[in-house]
This record gives sequence, C-alpha cells and structure tokens, in this order.
Amino acid sequence: MSNVIKLRKGLDIHLQGKAEETKLTLKSNGHYALVPDDFEGVTPKVVVREGDIVKAGDALFVNKLHPEVRFASPVSGRVTAVERGERRKVLCIRVDADAEQQYVDFGKKDPMKMDGKAVIDALLEAGIFGYINQLPYAISTDPESKPKAIFVSALRDKPLAASFDYEVKGQEEDFVTGLQALSKIAKTYLGLGIQPDFQAELQKLGVEKFVELTFFDGKCPAGNVGVQVNNIDPVNKGEVVWTIGDPTVVLFIGRLFNTGKVNLTRTVALCGSEVKKPCYVDMLVGQELQTLLSNSYDADHSVRIINGNVLTGRKTTKEGFLGAHSSEITVIPEGDDADEMLGWIMPRFKQFSVNRSYFSWLCGKKEYALDARVKGGERHIIMSGEYDKVLPMDIYGEYLIKAIITGDIDRQEQLGIYEVAPEDFALAEFVDSSKLELQRIVREGLNTLRKENA
Repeated sequence: MSNVIKLRKGLDIHLQGKAEETKLTLKSNGHYALVPDDFEGVTPKVVVREGDIVKAGDALFVNKLHPEVRFASPVSGRVTAVERGERRKVLCIRVDADAEQQYVDFGKKDPMKMDGKAVIDALLEAGIFGYINQLPYAISTDPESKPKAIFVSALRDKPLAASFDYEVKGQEEDFVTGLQALSKIAKTYLGLGIQPDFQAELQKLGVEKFVELTFFDGKCPAGNVGVQVNNIDPVNKGEVVWTIGDPTVVLFIGRLFNTGKVNLTRTVALCGSEVKKPCYVDMLVGQELQTLLSNSYDADHSVRIINGNVLTGRKTTKEGFLGAHSSEITVIPEGDDADEMLGWIMPRFKQFSVNRSYFSWLCGKKEYALDARVKGGERHIIMSGEYDKVLPMDIYGEYLIKAIITGDIDRQEQLGIYEVAPEDFALAEFVDSSKLELQRIVREGLNTLRKENA
C-alpha cells in the first residue's frame, strides 16, 4: 500500500447490536416511495400524477433548478399518491409495485469507450445522476459544475455501520465499472480502509489503472468523504469536487452500464441493541420498512428507529421508507422511560464517556447499549478543544461553528466552510458538552452561503 494516510484524531464508539454477516430474505409488501429530502439541495418538481403507470427507471420527479437531473422510480407499478406538507412541499411520491417488474432498457454501455459527457448523459437519462454530491455546500450536484476531481469513500466506520466488504462480494465487476465511468468525468480517488477484503479482487480487475487508491488508517470519521478530501486535495473557494460517500451509488452506476437497467438494490444492516437478531437484508431504495421491522424488536418499551446510522441518520417509524443513502436501519432505546437513582453522580459501568467521567473506561473496548437521550440542555459554547479531538481535518471547528451562529460569512470562508459537510461534525456533536445541534447549524450555514453566492 503505497498511499496510506494515518489519522490520529477521531473516536470509535462501540455499540451493541452490530449486524452479523448473515442475510435475511425479505418479502416486500409492495409499497415504495421516493423522498426528495434524501437529496440535499434539490427542489423537486413532480413529473407524474396519481394513477400513472411507471417502469423502474422512469422519472418520478426532477430538480426544478436543473430539470435534466431526473430521479428514477425504484420499481414499476402505479403511482398511488404525491404527498405534500406545509406550503405544498413534496414529502414523497408513493408507488405500489407490480408483481412482475418492468424495466426501462437504457442499453448496455462500455464506459471505457465513452467520454465524460456521454457518461454524464447516460446517468442523467437513467435518473441516478442526482445520487452524486458535491463540495462545497454538501448538496446533490448538477451536471453544469466542472469538478476538479471525484472522491469515492468505500470505508464505513461509523458505529454499527454496514460492512461494504460484505455488500460488494460478488459485485466487484459492477463496482469497477462504476469507477471506470466516474474516471471518464474527472480524476477519481477511491478511499479505503486498511486491507479491505475486496482489495485483491479490485487489483485483479485493474482498478489502479484509472483510479487513485488511498488507504486511511484511523478512527471514525476517517470514512467520511469530506475528511478524505481534506487530507488528499482540499477544496478552495471557486473549486468544486464531486463526492460519493455512499459506495453503493457506485454499484448503481456500474449496474446501469453492465445491464442497461436501473437497479437500486442495496444491502442494509438491521442493527442496534434493541434488534433481536441483527443481520443484513437486500432492499430497494424507497422500500417500506414495515415488513422489515414488524417482528424485529420487542415493542414493550419505547425505541428510536433510525433511518441510517446513529450519528447522522433520521428518526423514522415502521411506516417510513428506506432512505436513498441509508445503509443501516438502527433500533436503539429511546430512553424516555429510564429512571436512574442519583442520576449522574453514580459510577456508571454501563454508560460510555469520552472524558472518563464514568468508571466504564476501565472495561476496555466494551460494547454499550446507548439510548437516544441528550442528557442535558443547550448551553453556552466553552472553547475546550472538544471538537478538535474528533475532527481529523485542518480546520478550527469551534471557531467555524461560532462564525456560522453569528452569521459572519467572511469568517466562515476563512475558516474552511467550503470543505465541510454536516456529517463531519457528527462526532463533535456527540462529544459536545454544550449540547448544540452542530449538524443542523452547519447545514444552515451552508444553505445561507449557497444563497449568498448564487
């Protein structure tokens, strides 16, 4: 491994309920929905009506600001509803799947015989281009932006994260085809952990001929694509890089070129301390969670169901749908029924603490069953250096957060806001003694900056 980057900052949180590498066969109830909020920065314009018949690959909505960016239906079937919220915001487009699936045939293509524009056109036509994000602003990118590079992270290291090594088994050719297609658009970097299981297969398929491999040795969040960009080729003002922090998207792209069809199947980890048998399951993007969660945990007390991982996922219910970028469905205790004698003053061998406030640090790499409680209220920021210990990026995290809160745009630019995404502050939010919603603050700052620079 010639290109290894060692990161000394970060934090690994060991939680109970990691998925075992066994796969559950799940029979879908036929209900699907594509949620525009899964694609940050997209203003949706619905292009179907209730009652329309669609095939897998037909567009359900487009980006209003860039109508050529379409978002494909994961299944064929009948559009049953276009759900809207306040001010007619599009919440989701529901589709009831056919018993026998029909696919739009986009034709098999060899990306090595195509140029970058042809690759982009193929992704736009099939409705999966919108799964690619960009820095700055950490939003779904648009085809008019000219990236100086494309960064793909195949390292998942968040708590209870689904193993991409397990998911990609038997799909290495699709993964390499997806990387070939991306490499035609711009120079492509692939970030990996130390000695991934599929490294030998990638080398056998000659991936190093068109992609630059970089291995990251460090704790979470080494797998964050923003962290990898910062340590390889940071983004300066006026520059754009495309990012894929969800490596399953590369499989979507590879399947499109190898089969000519849109296949949005992903391997999802059903995990968390409340899950009876943590395991993996193959699901389509937008699939209803009802059948997956119906008997997977005890319903005798309150739980938090998370669409994604515990650090960056969204709260959901059994009636929710698998997110476009979700590789985990996590179930943990809500904690609203917890009754602790003497509260924080107890020694607590079963509670995790970053700064060794509890005696649990004497137990080594113990797995914890943490609940969703914040354990405190919002308070003043104390410049303690907490963020810097878990943020392996060349930025001053605490000063950046203060600049965002005060609305000082010039200061934000000087402190590197163009390089960050909300997920980069997920661990800082976890350790923050001020109890601030750092990911929300960063997202609001990025949105404000994007409007100012529009």
